[in-house]
Amino acid sequence: MSSSDIFIGETIGTAILVLLGGGVCAAVTFKRSKAFEAGWVAIAFGWGFAVLTGAYISSGVSGAHLNPAVTIGLAIEGGTKWSDVPLYLGSQLLGAMIGAVLMWLAYYGQFRAHLTDPEIIAAQPEEEGLVDQKSAPKAGPTLGIFSTGPEIRHWVQNLVTEIIATIVLVLAILTQGLNDDGNGLGALGALITAFVVVSIGLSLGGPTGYAINPVRDLGPRIVHALLPLPNKGGSDWTYAWIPIAGPLIGGAAAGGLYQLAFA
Repeated sequence: MSSSDIFIGETIGTAILVLLGGGVCAAVTFKRSKAFEAGWVAIAFGWGFAVLTGAYISSGVSGAHLNPAVTIGLAIEGGTKWSDVPLYLGSQLLGAMIGAVLMWLAYYGQFRAHLTDPEIIAAQPEEEGLVDQKSAPKAGPTLGIFSTGPEIRHWVQNLVTEIIATIVLVLAILTQGLNDDGNGLGALGALITAFVVVSIGLSLGGPTGYAINPVRDLGPRIVHALLPLPNKGGSDWTYAWIPIAGPLIGGAAAGGLYQLAFA
């Protein structure tokens, strides 16, 4: 597998993943959307199918990691060379940012309507009026479309939730989802992984919104911070380390657990 294969496959695959995953969040959030208030089940299945689509597109090119936690897990397991890890991670982050921009373009009118709605503006807390920064973080009204956030802001619980959920994801991939070369997802592995993502969303996604993928959260959060969105509010950078650290720790733990129990 060449460097260009990794770059092209991971960039395009991750862009598709974030475009479709962010898209279902936008569809459920915006009043002027056919899927308005479709609910958490729609989001869980939307993200599962987003993973499936991105993985099918890129599996034959780069192995469809699409997630630094998966890349780290595969490197510890031995299927991916450590020298390829930086290229995987950089390509995934770039793809996630591209996907977030494409999602914004697809919902451009809805973003403007939502962020200029007097009800939405009035509902946002004034920065100087925040009583407790922990209970009322400076997160904008559409940040949840781009990135994750906890229902209860407790750093330890939030971090542990992301670690546990990511261990489930990466362990499922390592035990039954790999291609013949053992360096990424095959066709069957992509399907299995999609259903695992849905299961994680329905079972473990409630506390934090289940990032289980550092670039899925970081890339769109950067785009949210950079886009010229009116009344967009903050990007909640005080929380941003949780959906980065948790999945990376979980991916490494899954790789180590696989070596101990299954290798």
